[in-house]
Amino acid sequence: MTFQLHPRLEQDCIAIGRFELCRLLMMNDSQYPWFILVPERGDLKEIYQLSKTERELLTEESSYLAENLAALYKADKMNIAAIGNMVPQLHIHHIVRYQADKAWPAPVWGKFDAVPYTERQIADNLTRVRAQLGM
Repeated sequence: MTFQLHPRLEQDCIAIGRFELCRLLMMNDSQYPWFILVPERGDLKEIYQLSKTERELLTEESSYLAENLAALYKADKMNIAAIGNMVPQLHIHHIVRYQADKAWPAPVWGKFDAVPYTERQIADNLTRVRAQLGM
């Protein structure tokens, strides 16, 4: 099956770029630096549905992203999760957390309504993240 980004991810996120396996998105919520990896494979819901080689590649891409986001944003903690209860398409959240963020220490899901980025904030974040990741 051909890859197609889930409409909810399309609506809620800003495209940043692509790795070998995954599309990289930024959640349009300025309260947290929040990024999402989506393996570009059709009709996947779970990590185990990837081939062994693709699972290894997903781990590498996720680790590379997390390490670079932690450095760029000076994270206190990186929250990484593949939940998929609302969006069944396989996607991995990478959320930069700070002990001073408004949801700490709770998870960010459903805690507060999203606060969209301004156009300027989007441009600044895209420039910084792409430069950090070499995209």
